[in-house]
Amino acid sequence: MTVFARCIAATILLLSTTALGFAADRVIVVLDASGSMWAQIDGKPKLEIARESLRAALQSIPTDREIGFMAYGHREKGSCSDIELIVPPAAGTADAIATAADNLKFLGKTPLTAAVKEAAEALKYTEDKATVVLITDGLETCQGDPCALGKELEAAGVDFTADVVGFGLTAEEGKQVACLADNTGGKYIQASDEAALKNALAETVAAPEPAPAPEPEPKAAEVEYNLVPKAVLKDGGEPPARIDVFFELFKDDAQGTDGKYVDSGYYPARMHAAAGAYILRATSGGARAEQKITLTADKTAEPVLNLNAAALYLRPRPALDAEPDGNAQIVIDYPGGTSSANFGKTKFVVPAGETKITVQLGAGEASETLQLTAGQIVDKDIIVGVGKVQANASYTAGGEKVDSGDLSWKVLKATKKIDGTRDQVTYGFGADAKFDLPAGDYVMAVDMQAVSAEQPFSVKVGELNEVNVALNAGVVAIEAPGADAFNVFEAKKDIQGERRKVTYGYGEKFQTTLAAGDYVVVTNFTTDKPDSETPFTVKAGERTELTVK
Repeated sequence: MTVFARCIAATILLLSTTALGFAADRVIVVLDASGSMWAQIDGKPKLEIARESLRAALQSIPTDREIGFMAYGHREKGSCSDIELIVPPAAGTADAIATAADNLKFLGKTPLTAAVKEAAEALKYTEDKATVVLITDGLETCQGDPCALGKELEAAGVDFTADVVGFGLTAEEGKQVACLADNTGGKYIQASDEAALKNALAETVAAPEPAPAPEPEPKAAEVEYNLVPKAVLKDGGEPPARIDVFFELFKDDAQGTDGKYVDSGYYPARMHAAAGAYILRATSGGARAEQKITLTADKTAEPVLNLNAAALYLRPRPALDAEPDGNAQIVIDYPGGTSSANFGKTKFVVPAGETKITVQLGAGEASETLQLTAGQIVDKDIIVGVGKVQANASYTAGGEKVDSGDLSWKVLKATKKIDGTRDQVTYGFGADAKFDLPAGDYVMAVDMQAVSAEQPFSVKVGELNEVNVALNAGVVAIEAPGADAFNVFEAKKDIQGERRKVTYGYGEKFQTTLAAGDYVVVTNFTTDKPDSETPFTVKAGERTELTVK
């Protein structure tokens, strides 16, 4: 569907009818010219649809109507100040606006709040009646608050109105810009379908001036809210007290599918909609229910939707007496779906049927499969069965703690496999590395630059174990003016007369951590100067500084 074209149609409805008061207003149309306009609809860029539709619509507007044109995001990428009043409001500006739209580049951000404020100021909204029509295909990206701006303009203006045309926005996204219209007494219009576009153009551009509307008949008394919905887990049940239920109201398109979005809200929701046929939807967690309803203006409907579901209240605990852990991830596999975005204490609603709950905390995991019935409440602790481990390293046993992001930890199973290696359980980085581990025996392996060390340890469920690994190492700092590279070898040669290479570095300065012992550094120079071989010794817990000339 040509979504932007529908928005232009809606805008023409705003520009061409007196219902919004345009006949007496000076108007500025604010067009979103951000980079998202390059997206295609039915194989055609939205910006092309915008240019063509806007030009056709403007041809049907009376020449004496004072209309201006503003755009944002059309000159610079990434700029929140790229806002320009291209055509000041005046009579006979249709051709100028169409030409301006043809020349837009569509490449920037969406400072819609600032643009509407500038348009209001250009119309002298504090002195005269003024209307701004905002056409946007996206939400604010420059930290503006359209809701707050609407209140500000309404309070300061003589008779100010902001009408907002949104397209390609979800119902939830639409709320973030609809408030700008609501707070100024304007209207928020979302795109309809192609048939609605044709009807709008026919009614607002091609149709002759309508005859004066007859005097309306007296209205029947209206209730403040004509829809107060509820949802239950089973037929005859009461609304659950601790779960969130989200209601959505759609027009009934008479084809068994959702029509235009009308309203939404969380329980206890109270809504008011025009009399007519609707589809009401209730959603909670993974459960959903729908019901067709008919609303009248003078009576409050109180439909009850049956979710046919069970409620879960879950608390993941590392051990039986431990507090719930906010780092524990709860994965819920229920009929028709999976929810994995749950951490720590979790409340979730699932359709009746088989549900598998899996809790993962570090390297620990616990799972349980439940057969749930409608209306069932599951309120339980899930014990993962892990102990907590905090790992640190020191240069010497009982010596200075290594506080470095270069620490790299591996938790290995204590038992070796037949080939002499150990399976890795998990890993971490830096000082004070924390792990959640099932009970058992392990080896903590740590790498720090050119040093590796290991420390065996055991884990008990519910206990904190501090593992401190002694590196038996020191730090060497080597400086050699004119050097290109350093290669560090063990001083002792093997039976073949070869030295084992330990580490290397580049440049004129090199610093690293080495296990205590004797070494040789071979220094390569950038000039014709021959390589230099310099012995040195590293002592645990000490710093060695070496200058190679």
